[in-house]
Amino acid sequence: MNNVVIDLKRLTKHFPVGNGKFTALSDINLSFSKGEFAGLVGPSGSGKTTLLNIIGSLDVPSEGSANVLGKSIAGLSQKQAAQLRNYHIGFIFQTYNLLPVYTVYENVEFALLLQNMTEGERRKAVMQALEWVGLTDKEKSKPSMLSGGECQRVAIARSMVKQPDIVLADEPTANLDSKNSHHILQTMQRLNEELGVTFIFSTHDEKVMQYLKRKISLADGRVVNDETVELIANR
Repeated sequence: MNNVVIDLKRLTKHFPVGNGKFTALSDINLSFSKGEFAGLVGPSGSGKTTLLNIIGSLDVPSEGSANVLGKSIAGLSQKQAAQLRNYHIGFIFQTYNLLPVYTVYENVEFALLLQNMTEGERRKAVMQALEWVGLTDKEKSKPSMLSGGECQRVAIARSMVKQPDIVLADEPTANLDSKNSHHILQTMQRLNEELGVTFIFSTHDEKVMQYLKRKISLADGRVVNDETVELIANR
């Protein structure tokens, strides 16, 4: 794979603290190609989530550059950054972030409402996404009627329904037991292989690391190791 979708050069991120500053990321040089299944690994406070937020255009570098799908994150207006997220980047969080008053169908459809699609087109896309995660029979259920694993599968469907180029998953298995964690990871692995979507995880979960094809270790805001993994977990 040589189709680069994310290119980070000398990326540094500072946050103001009192009269000084805290450096969350320092001199990050990384690139990701289309279809990678990669993880940012390391302990809490190592900079994983900050880096995901910049890749996802939720934040900007203090120094250096972050180019995502050919666009400089620092050069985007708020509207342009929102368009990048709405059409090209899916997010999966550890807390699901489902809207409790809406059905599974409506939660997944929500990701499409800002796109110029007809109701029929949205219906087709939502049902396809629910089929990917094995939840077509739950389309009318509310989140309170689902298990934790099912809620996370809805979150995956919501992130995938627009068929994004990149999916960013921040500790996606943190609230799941071992069985559900493996089910979720196998689902994402399959979508990665079938659709060619680039997945980037932020994690310190050993179960997630078993599935990664590339592990990028962070410590104190710096990349300390970047390795391609030949053998991944049995499916």
